[in-house]
Amino acid sequence: MIKLRNAIAAMATAVMLLTPMQAQSFDWLRAASGATKAIQSMTLSDAQVRNYVGQYVADLDKKSKIAPENSPYTIRLKKLTSGLKSVDGVPLNFKVYITNDINAFACADGSVRVYSGLMDLMNDDEVLGVIGHEVGHVAHKHTKKAIKQALLTSAAREALASGSGIVATLSASQIGAIGEALVSSKYSKSQETDADNYGYDFLKKSGKNPWAMAQAFKKLMSMEKSSGSVSKSVKNLFSDHPSTEKRIENMEKKARKDKYPVPSGYTPLTK
Repeated sequence: MIKLRNAIAAMATAVMLLTPMQAQSFDWLRAASGATKAIQSMTLSDAQVRNYVGQYVADLDKKSKIAPENSPYTIRLKKLTSGLKSVDGVPLNFKVYITNDINAFACADGSVRVYSGLMDLMNDDEVLGVIGHEVGHVAHKHTKKAIKQALLTSAAREALASGSGIVATLSASQIGAIGEALVSSKYSKSQETDADNYGYDFLKKSGKNPWAMAQAFKKLMSMEKSSGSVSKSVKNLFSDHPSTEKRIENMEKKARKDKYPVPSGYTPLTK
């Protein structure tokens, strides 16, 4: 409730600072709508999150180039994810976006989207590890927290900018707010570690060598070092909290403890 009180307090402060002329043009209906949205976001259920995200993914699917059923990418992804039906009771659905970007994401509604650029860069086990990592964020409800914050942010914007048609119009789109949250969300160090560990266990349960998690991280790190920078999609895929090196070390330590063999051609960072 602290965030809610802060949002309402911010709205009240903004109103107090208005001049008499500004107060006359202040959109009280939109301001009230913003406060209502803030209240709703604080009591957001899992079903509501899935509904909101489902609308966003459906919109994104329409705007993206999706690999057809007979595409080698789709056939490969179906083979990789065979048997992966749900997470926490939510049915999973998989699609490939045809793009050179290196990215993948999983959403609270069970949508998992893998970019063809990622599939071109990584082998099957590495791709599966990335999917496990992204599904881990869903399983731990990290995406729900990001969306709740997005709705609060949207509510605050709507309340504070209710006298500005341009800003209010931009912040009125619920789908846009959710998309912004998913694209720009930065997970904490503990959240990223939880997702990494989930991806590691995900590979183990799939009968794969979990060294693939370290391999995937190392490929992304090599891209960053060779170019001096990475694309926004890569940064979103694997946040830099904690550092990539630390995450590789964590995966290698776990794989050694579980006595998995080091893949041929892979040079570990740790001994």
